Amino acid sequence: MGIQKRITTVMSTKGQVILPKAIRDLRQWAAGTQLIVENTADGVLLKSAPIFPETDLKDVFGTLRHSGPALSIEAMDAAIDSEAKRRAGD
Repeated sequence: MGIQKRITTVMSTKGQVILPKAIRDLRQWAAGTQLIVENTADGVLLKSAPIFPETDLKDVFGTLRHSGPALSIEAMDAAIDSEAKRRAGD
């Protein structure tokens, strides 16, 4: 939606607001999408909630086991580069 056009909606007696289809489509928000509601100085901000909860590295470190010899930094860099090139081609 390049230039912002003001779109209005109405709040129901239950406090429900219908988001216009153009905005739902643009944001790829399907029915059931969890939204975070933030009260800001400029108004109310809606953001899609992350699919996975935020985690800390210490909470997941070591959960995947590796068998075999340790890889060198060069070998790890080559694997990352190879995967990045593969994904760029998708």
